[in-house]
Amino acid sequence: MAYLLGYDAGSSTVKAALLDAETGRPVASASSPEEEMPISAPRPGWAEQDPLVWWEHLRRATALLARENRAALREVEAIGISYQMHGLVVTNASLEPLRPAIIWCDSRAVPVGERAFRALGEERCLSRLLNSPGNFTASRMGWLRENEPQVYRGTRWMMLPGDWLAARMTGEATTTDPGLSEMILWDFLEDRPALEVLEKLGIEDRLLPPAVPTFSVQGELRGEAAEELGLRPGIPVSYRAGDQPNNAFSLRVLEPGEAAATAGTSGVVYGVTDERLCDPGSRVNLFLHVNHAPGRPRYGILLCVNGTGILYRWLKRNMGGGGEWDYRVMNRLAASAPVGAQGLVFLPYGNGAERTLGNRDPGASLHGLDLNLHRREHVLRAAQEGIAFALGLGMELMEEVGFRLERVRAGRTNLFLSPVFQEAFAAVSGVKLELYDTDGALGAARGAGLGAGIYRVVEEAFGGLSRVAEVWSDEGTRDAYRESYARWRRTLEGVLGRI
Repeated sequence: MAYLLGYDAGSSTVKAALLDAETGRPVASASSPEEEMPISAPRPGWAEQDPLVWWEHLRRATALLARENRAALREVEAIGISYQMHGLVVTNASLEPLRPAIIWCDSRAVPVGERAFRALGEERCLSRLLNSPGNFTASRMGWLRENEPQVYRGTRWMMLPGDWLAARMTGEATTTDPGLSEMILWDFLEDRPALEVLEKLGIEDRLLPPAVPTFSVQGELRGEAAEELGLRPGIPVSYRAGDQPNNAFSLRVLEPGEAAATAGTSGVVYGVTDERLCDPGSRVNLFLHVNHAPGRPRYGILLCVNGTGILYRWLKRNMGGGGEWDYRVMNRLAASAPVGAQGLVFLPYGNGAERTLGNRDPGASLHGLDLNLHRREHVLRAAQEGIAFALGLGMELMEEVGFRLERVRAGRTNLFLSPVFQEAFAAVSGVKLELYDTDGALGAARGAGLGAGIYRVVEEAFGGLSRVAEVWSDEGTRDAYRESYARWRRTLEGVLGRI
C-alpha cells in the first residue's frame, strides 16, 4: 500500500497525518506538544518562536505516529507541509536559524510597512501588490535590517516557516509563488515577483530563495532528516502551502464564491475569487491561491482575527478552577446560557494589532458585566459569540471590496466543535456552514499526492473527504443574534473611539 504524510505546523502545535493514497481516507494522526507551544513576547506587541522547537515537535509528532503505524511510515510515497503564514525565519548558508522567528501575530513592523507604502506609492501598491506591505514578512525583514544589522549581515536566506521546514527536510532553500504573495512580494498585474518592494526596504534580493511550483517535487528527504524522523531517505517533498490556503484546499475550496473558515489560535475566513480585489485599508488581504495559474487566476481573499482560540485558551487557563475545565465542559456551559449572554459583550482581541481594525490593538475586554446576573456560562457564551461576531465584521469587509460569499466550509475542529460557535457563525455569515472531518495535515497529505503525481487530477485527491454536518441560520434565534451583533458592534465602536 502507498501512504501520504502531511504536516500542519502551526504556532500552537505540529500535527502529522497519514492518508491512504488509494482510498483517500485518513489512517492516523498525532500532534505535539499536548499543550500549546509557547510564544515569546520580549516586548509588547512582539511574538517569536524558535524554529528548532517547531522541528522538535514535528519529529515528536512523527514518532507518535510511528507507535502504531511503523510499517505504514515505511511506505510513505510523498510528504506535504502546511505552515503558519507570514512569519520570518532568517538563516545562514547552512540553513541554521540566526534568531527566533518573528511570527504572524507580531506587530513590530507596522511602521516599516507604512513607510514602504508611502515610498512605493499608494496607487502602485494597491494596483499591483493589492495590499500595503503592512506588517507582513517583507516588512519584518525590513525591521530586522534596521534594528539588528549584525543578524542581517549574516543572513543568507529569508524564509517563511514552511520554507524553512522544507529546507530542513531537503537541504534546499526554496519558496513558492503563493509564498511570495504572502510576503507581499508579488505583482498581481504582471504575475511576477515584486522585487521593487525589497529594493524600497533596502533588502538584497539575493536573500530570497528561488520559487518552485506549489504542487511539485520540491526536493527529497535527505538522509540526516530521514533518520531524525524515522522515515526512509529520498521521499519527495511535493507540496507546501500556508495554513489558510491549505485549509481551503483540504476542504476542496478552489472555485470563486467558495470560502473556508478556521477558528484555532487565530480565526480566518478565506474566500476564493478570480478577481483582483483590493481593500485600500488592507483590512482584508489578497494572496495567490494554491491553484492559481497564468490565464486561470485563483486568488484567496483573507480576513484574520488574531484573538480567537487564544481567548478561549486564556479563559480555560485562568477561569478553569485548577484544571476542572476542558473544552467540552466549556462548550456545554456556554450552551446553557441564552443567545446574547443576557447583554454581556466580549471583544475578543488582545493578541496584537488587528488588520480588520486597521492595525489597531484595542485589547480584549468584557462589557456589561452584572455581578448579580452573569455567571461563568455567560462569559463563555459571550466569548464564543464575540469571536463569531469579529469574523462576521471581517466578512462584511470582504463583501465591501466585492467578494460574494456563497458557501463556507470548515473542518469540525477547534471552536467549530462547539454548537454555540457553529450557530453564531452561521447567523452572522448568512450562508450555509458545511462541516467536514478533515484538517490541515490531511490537506497537506492530499496536496503531496497531487504534487508527486500519485493523483493525476484534483478530483482524485478528495476521494475520502466526507461532509459530516450542515448548519443554517435558525429562524428561531435569528432576531436574537441580530440584536446581539448590533450591541457588539456598538460596543466595539465605542472602544475604538477611545484609542
